Amino acid sequence: MTYTFASATILLLLITDPLGNIPLFANALRGVAPERRRLVIVREVLIAFALLLVFMFVGDAFLRVMSLSELSLQIAGAAVLFIIALRMIFPPPRSTDDLPEGEPLIVPLAIPALAGPSAMATVMLLVSQAPERRLEWVAALTVTMLACGVVLLLAERIQRLVGDRVVMAFERLMGLILVAIAVEMLLRGIRVFASQLH
Repeated sequence: MTYTFASATILLLLITDPLGNIPLFANALRGVAPERRRLVIVREVLIAFALLLVFMFVGDAFLRVMSLSELSLQIAGAAVLFIIALRMIFPPPRSTDDLPEGEPLIVPLAIPALAGPSAMATVMLLVSQAPERRLEWVAALTVTMLACGVVLLLAERIQRLVGDRVVMAFERLMGLILVAIAVEMLLRGIRVFASQLH
């Protein structure tokens, strides 16, 4: 599966799932003063962006140090994507008990809501498949984080405009698309592995 700028951006948007994160951000920011919420959202998006950039630039070195191949990363990434996609289609009940009191910092908004294991694995996979196109992947990640920031800053308006049911339905649709992408990645990894055995 050769990614283009557009397909990489769409994949990252599906994984970071800004619409699906609206309820989590709303709950986490409930105890934050309204005038500070925008600042907190921008800060958390920037932290997630910085972390994913780090994985994008040092990920290949990390793979070499750990003696991991692109194939193992692809199959593992497909498995993680599949699990994330299933959680999008069949979400577990959201609990606010685990959310820290006061203003959230890094956890749970930047990590794992935006920069979770699947996002980290994806940026590493993009770079490992085409390291010469690293700037293109940085641009795709930048567009993704900008879109996440805009959606989350407008979260309250979006919820009022379309309602929770529409947001939930859209998240399940994105989950279904992500399942298909995960299966395609897994099948491609299996085909490459089978060809190496012959």
